[in-house]
Amino acid sequence: MTKRADLPATMTWLPESSDPPRLIVCERHGRWALALRRHWDTAAGRLCETRSLAECWEQLRGAPASFVIVEVTPGNVEALARRMACLRRECPLARLAVVADRGWADFEWLLREAGAVHFATSPRQAAPLAEVARRHLARLPRPKQTLAERVWAQLPWGTALRQ
Repeated sequence: MTKRADLPATMTWLPESSDPPRLIVCERHGRWALALRRHWDTAAGRLCETRSLAECWEQLRGAPASFVIVEVTPGNVEALARRMACLRRECPLARLAVVADRGWADFEWLLREAGAVHFATSPRQAAPLAEVARRHLARLPRPKQTLAERVWAQLPWGTALRQ
């Protein structure tokens, strides 16, 4: 990866081989992804669902600037804490939000201190969560495109072909 002088020190370019950034939702049952889809425009990026932290991190390695939403549970809290501890080092452009049942509300600031940029305890809070993800994806550096890629991206049917 190379750095550009006019970007903040934390902003780096993505490897050429990486996939476009996306919204990655890691949860067991799919209710958060369902709620997020109501507020998510695919023009902002693809929404990808995973069911385990291992699968989530595999997706993140492929698209290292993605926005990740992870549901914390008693079964994954320790593994999630370990992953969060090395997220900034492994994927400096990625951001992570945590969602949980209401019983986890007392742990919000601990999870934020560990690196979560947002915390939610109800799928009814999906709109602000989607907005945080949308802002993250919008501020990422755009990869260099050839003239042909720029033309295709501006054609009205270009977005239909990419999906």
